[in-house]
Amino acid sequence: MTLPEAYRSQVQHIQESSKFQPHSGYIQAAPFPGYTLITPPAVEESENSTFYAKLQVYQQELLKLPADSDLIVPVPSTSFHLTLADLIWDSAYRDACEKNPEFEQQLRSCFAEIFQQYQQSLTQETQPIYWQVLGLIVLPRAVGVCLVPQDERSYEQIIKFRRTIYQNPQLIALGIEQHYHFTAHITLGYFGKISSDLDRTNLSTSLSELNQQWLLNSPEFLIHRVELRQFNDMTGYYRQPDWPSLVIS
Repeated sequence: MTLPEAYRSQVQHIQESSKFQPHSGYIQAAPFPGYTLITPPAVEESENSTFYAKLQVYQQELLKLPADSDLIVPVPSTSFHLTLADLIWDSAYRDACEKNPEFEQQLRSCFAEIFQQYQQSLTQETQPIYWQVLGLIVLPRAVGVCLVPQDERSYEQIIKFRRTIYQNPQLIALGIEQHYHFTAHITLGYFGKISSDLDRTNLSTSLSELNQQWLLNSPEFLIHRVELRQFNDMTGYYRQPDWPSLVIS
């Protein structure tokens, strides 16, 4: 996914993201509510502050690529995060809340139990879980950097965690299911307005060149904490102090 030929192919199929819409002459975040399991957003994360500082600089370089200014709509760098498990969003979330007024409370209670049980299953010698940037990744409606585990143990720990989530009977009963395979990535921006005369060949070349800087520089990302977070759109993720969280390394 980080090879030049992948960029050439992916750029042919990019689409405008419905998560951002034109409004009063600007492209703004559209309502897209739901819940997710993520690492703490960059603005609240001290462990990975150096990592996020590099990513913020990289996002600015991405936005300077020779293309229309509305092509890539950046997400706030304060909201950078790694999603460990997508939960529920948009119409599915609205339907769940409508059919079950207790849905959100039940969801939080369920995760409090899951996290407590998972914490007890961890040994005292739990080692740090490190992933690292592999390179730039172009998705159908977004662009970001993808991460790979530093070792097999770091991979297995995250896969085990995801399995614990998606195979939980109470969560399944609440309508939470796995929709995607795990492609570990941190989103830098979404595709906004794609003009009909976009030079896709030039764009793929620019992306490939921008990706070169990761080849000799793969900064580490420590996955140490997972939190249940709520969002109204793709620009911010919030939680209350008493909402469940899990320290996993």
